[in-house]
Amino acid sequence: MMKLFPRRRRARRLDKELGKGLWRQAHDRYVRGLNRYHQVIEGVKDDAAYSQLVLVGDELAEQLDTVYELCRKAQISHFSDGLQVPGGATKLHSSLSRAANHLATTAEAAAMVRLGHGELVAVRRRADQVNDSLKDASESAV
Repeated sequence: MMKLFPRRRRARRLDKELGKGLWRQAHDRYVRGLNRYHQVIEGVKDDAAYSQLVLVGDELAEQLDTVYELCRKAQISHFSDGLQVPGGATKLHSSLSRAANHLATTAEAAAMVRLGHGELVAVRRRADQVNDSLKDASESAV
């Protein structure tokens, strides 16, 4: 029961800062993709591959602050309490959506490595796509 309160406080803070609409959804999609990635790599048996996957996961996790800040600023400049993309925020929202989608495919590529049917280079390529999308989002938020 003790872990419930910090989680609730965090949820309330996110509701306050990101709203409950579009920008919160964009943030939460990234978080879900990140959680999925880390769940997938937990089962990797090859130590060398696991180490490389952890490094990629750490890099993607470090981007969470960027996603949060982009969504927080977007909620201020392009307020949204629904799922309609406000005028002027299309490129930003599109880039954040692409980042979350690429993160999901990064988790899929890691799952293929875990199953022995994929290569680390594919995971790296997908993670680079996440980073590129977040770079685009940052540029469009300016």
